[in-house]
Amino acid sequence: MSDRTSDELPVSAGMPNDDPRPRGEDPVDSDEIDYVAPLEAHAASVADPNAKPILEVRDLKMYFPVKSSGIIRRTIGQVQAVDGVSFQVPEGGSLGLVGESGCGKSTTGRLITRLYQPTGGTINFDGRDISKTSARQLKPLRREIQMIFQDPYTSLNPRHSVGSIIGAPLAIHKVVPRDKILPRVQELLDIVGLNPEHYNRYPHEFSGGQRQRIGIARALTLQPKVLVADEPVSALDVSIQAQVINLLQDVQREFNIAFLFVAHDLAVVRHFCPEIAVMYLGKIVEIADRETLYNRPNHPYTQALLSAVPDVKQAAVGGRRERIRLEGDVPSPINPPSGCRFRTRCPIAQEICARVEPPLLQIGQRHKVACHFAGELGKHPDRPVTAPLLGVDDTGAPDPGATPSPLAANEPGYSDTWYDLERKTMASA
Repeated sequence: MSDRTSDELPVSAGMPNDDPRPRGEDPVDSDEIDYVAPLEAHAASVADPNAKPILEVRDLKMYFPVKSSGIIRRTIGQVQAVDGVSFQVPEGGSLGLVGESGCGKSTTGRLITRLYQPTGGTINFDGRDISKTSARQLKPLRREIQMIFQDPYTSLNPRHSVGSIIGAPLAIHKVVPRDKILPRVQELLDIVGLNPEHYNRYPHEFSGGQRQRIGIARALTLQPKVLVADEPVSALDVSIQAQVINLLQDVQREFNIAFLFVAHDLAVVRHFCPEIAVMYLGKIVEIADRETLYNRPNHPYTQALLSAVPDVKQAAVGGRRERIRLEGDVPSPINPPSGCRFRTRCPIAQEICARVEPPLLQIGQRHKVACHFAGELGKHPDRPVTAPLLGVDDTGAPDPGATPSPLAANEPGYSDTWYDLERKTMASA
């Protein structure tokens, strides 16, 4: 994909325009533009079962040092923002990353784009490890991996015009001659549904939805293979969130771009991502395909998250789904709890949860969960399902008579065999 020239990018991908007025008409900063209803809702994204992984993250870690005060500043601790994360993103597909604020979602996205240098682990992109790539070697990599930032107001330089913001990557990477930069910028503006003639305007002259479209155009400038979308619609009005999601789906289909989609809104993630990973305090606690995760979550944290999502169907038939309220605050990532990091807020935690960290165990064809008492809501087992696999007793103490089973824990992707929770045996497709 990096060998393609800019002339191969179509002038228009058929996206609707935010601005309902004729092109060239002033001004574009009116608030009424933010409340244009989406023309047509797109169907939920579908995964390609034959797609090969373009991005493979294995045991990724990011620790930020905590320094002491004073003249001689010593490292007195570490913020374990991301601690042993593994996943895959297929070519042209999308993986959703959800969880509470501070769980490490955005940090993971910045590690993928190499805005941060990982503390440990590997980031295998298109067959090569980029986790330790030098600054000079990163320059051509920037063409392949781009990022859409969360805040469309602070991610655009207010001193630069839109044409300068979008055209800068073209000039830096010398993708097109200088006399071709402006036409290319206008093509990109048209692709994301903005008026190409407004390239000479500044970010403050656009609405929030239009600024986010400008950020998307900038991310598409170098025709990347992977896009990290960090909360791309959280700062936008609800009325235009659907427009931006539709735009991202069109872009994904048009250019076969893979997405790592970071978001809080579980309904948006369900629509955009065929596969979803749930993070808590720097670790993935559950990862599965869309239908499995939303209909049959097995981790108590995932079940609590989903219980907070408004259910329109439930409201239509009457009654209300029981809300699972977690007690206590999220522990500090500087000193996380021993064993399972969720145990201090978990309603079913037992002694083994404090002693032994649960592995990210595959329990279905496309389902992994990190919980000693994994099970559907209301059906969690009384005894830890992981104890015989780890060679420990029900309290987490080593069991001399047990034989630990080889587990493919914390490996990216899925295996052909998994542990059947009901039968307590290994199963296969």
